[in-house]
Amino acid sequence: MPMPSIDAGLPLKPALQQQTRHWFAVRTVLDAQQRLLLGVGSFALPILVWCLVSYLPFVWHPKMEIRDAGGVDYFQVGMLVDHAQFLEERDNMVAQHLALPRGVPANPIYLPAPHEVALAFVRAFTTPPEQKDQPWLHEALWHSIQVIFWGFLASSLIGIPLGILSGTYAAVGRLNEPFIEFFRYLPAPAFGALAVAVLGIYDGPKIAIIFIGTFFQQVLIVANTTRKLDATLIEAALTLGTRGVRLLTRVVVPGILPDLYRDQRILLGWAWTYLIVAELIGTSTGITFFITQQARYQHFDRVYAAIFMIGVVGFGTDLLLARLGRRLFPWDRSTDQD
Repeated sequence: MPMPSIDAGLPLKPALQQQTRHWFAVRTVLDAQQRLLLGVGSFALPILVWCLVSYLPFVWHPKMEIRDAGGVDYFQVGMLVDHAQFLEERDNMVAQHLALPRGVPANPIYLPAPHEVALAFVRAFTTPPEQKDQPWLHEALWHSIQVIFWGFLASSLIGIPLGILSGTYAAVGRLNEPFIEFFRYLPAPAFGALAVAVLGIYDGPKIAIIFIGTFFQQVLIVANTTRKLDATLIEAALTLGTRGVRLLTRVVVPGILPDLYRDQRILLGWAWTYLIVAELIGTSTGITFFITQQARYQHFDRVYAAIFMIGVVGFGTDLLLARLGRRLFPWDRSTDQD
């Protein structure tokens, strides 16, 4: 007995309609409001946990902030001590009939509260650095952005064409990819000393580390993306006599352009992950110098502010690129979920 055909024009069954409207249904397509709410929730939940840890002492406050030293000679107002140490000293004062110390539960200095980080974020742009030779936060960040830009640009100018050639021509791929597969397992920071010896102690080795960290991955990812191009398109082009450069520029590149654009967005995020290590090579510069200097003086609220600034710039850049991608490739449905 033949199976009944499915009429695409028939309405969905109620159960199926209910499933497609459910937020967590498999492969469901979220509407704009759902995406907005879930996107806000992805940030709100970690911030909520941070607030609970910061503002509710019974959740996690392993230290005591001294408000009154009492009879303890080495306690100072504002000093942070462990709970056990505080209780021990208080018992000692009871035994010696001396004034008892007073304190309130507190978190360690390396975990500032959200409002402290927010204030540090604002002060970083409004208050001059403590030392005259130190850069402002925005100056340090701009320097880091330039390092990222030049390193990733050099990687893309070489990596994208090589990846497209490797994915299009099997001989080119076989010639390049075995060595690239081997080289991509070598940690980029291991070349720091060599980069300094060759390129000096300033921005040259930092750009080189960004290049090494992204180039070899880029070639392999672009080659894999190129191989996913529908083979019938290439066969049709070859049948019509398209060869060489025209095959690449008229068929291959236009066919993979949306996926290639998405690959570059992901790889740009990888470039940011190498930034901190890269800027430690040679002379410390950029946002890394700002972070290490603030950590040295135990200004951890400013450290968090600088780290969050990196996230804001990186995430903001990705959002702009995603919006640009929807404009450039309106036919690509996969960009609807970006």
